[in-house]
Amino acid sequence: MHVRHLQVSDFRSWELADLAFEPGVSVLVGRNGQGKTNLVEAIGYVATLGSHRVATDAPLIRHGAQRAVVRAAVVNDDRELLVELEITAGKANRARINRGPVPRPRDVLGILRTVLFAPEDLALVKGDPGDRRRFLDEMLVLRAPRYAGVRSDYDRVLKQRSALLKTVKHSRSAELSTLDVWDGHLAKHGAELLAARVKLVRDMAEHVTAAYAEVAPESRPALISYRSSVGELPEDRESIEDLLLAELDRVRRQEIERGVCLVGPHRDDLDLTLGDLPAKGYASHGESWSFALALRLGGYELMRVDGVEPVLVLDDVFAELDRGRRQQLAKVAAAAEQVFITAAVAEDVPDELSGARFEVRCGEVRRV
Repeated sequence: MHVRHLQVSDFRSWELADLAFEPGVSVLVGRNGQGKTNLVEAIGYVATLGSHRVATDAPLIRHGAQRAVVRAAVVNDDRELLVELEITAGKANRARINRGPVPRPRDVLGILRTVLFAPEDLALVKGDPGDRRRFLDEMLVLRAPRYAGVRSDYDRVLKQRSALLKTVKHSRSAELSTLDVWDGHLAKHGAELLAARVKLVRDMAEHVTAAYAEVAPESRPALISYRSSVGELPEDRESIEDLLLAELDRVRRQEIERGVCLVGPHRDDLDLTLGDLPAKGYASHGESWSFALALRLGGYELMRVDGVEPVLVLDDVFAELDRGRRQQLAKVAAAAEQVFITAAVAEDVPDELSGARFEVRCGEVRRV
């Protein structure tokens, strides 16, 4: 899988950028603020319909413009598809495949699959549980795009049920019966999301442990596990649904008093441990970087085991890593079908990653 062509208009700082790529390594070099990260952000957006830098789409539209457009020609198994995404302020986004409109933007998911490592990934170790939940859900969608719908359905139910909880404290019994209905919806969609997350963590755990041992061989073993708000989870979805319903019933009074939903995947976390201690709060800065890198590399290896060769995106990370971690990351990147690297100076990129070089400066990008 690789991106053959990328064109963006009114995306971030770019009024227009038009680039042709080949399999292998492509390095975008430019000082900070020149727009190199914006280009790989556009590639990531095609793969995930989201940004690794911001939570909403509005900042992706160039200041003063009404919409941004991203076009990417993606080649997979000798078949090429053109993906077009139109991001519009205050309106629903639109998508096309090979110039034909599709009902929903998420219908393009799965055409391009990427694994991106960026300085923001340090939040996977040091940040809030929401950062780790988002990482898991993004990996779910990369493995099976249908989980974008599952996650959307759960978020919709959670929003509706949370709104009802805020008004039900002084309600009549009719509104309480409505809460029963939303309990069922939350348990149904939550169980599907939980079962998928648990399986993902189980499948990815050995790859994360192995990747960490490679990048930090002198450190303690790294382990990941899923921690649910309802305790230990059974393996099948139906039993998880029953467990969620029972827990919702148990905490109903607390939820009504507080006006918040206390049960469900939105309350869970991905536990990261080094030896017997949690990584958050105990890992050194270097160990935290290693763990963040191991999570991304673990996800990358898992997708390869699945039979997918994802595009690897390394956004301004080599400057953050010491020599040993650079070499390990370079070894993985050199074996990828396609890898995009951004760097402030070319010297930050290891010699092993020779390939196409692009200079990004003053709103222009050219191959050198």
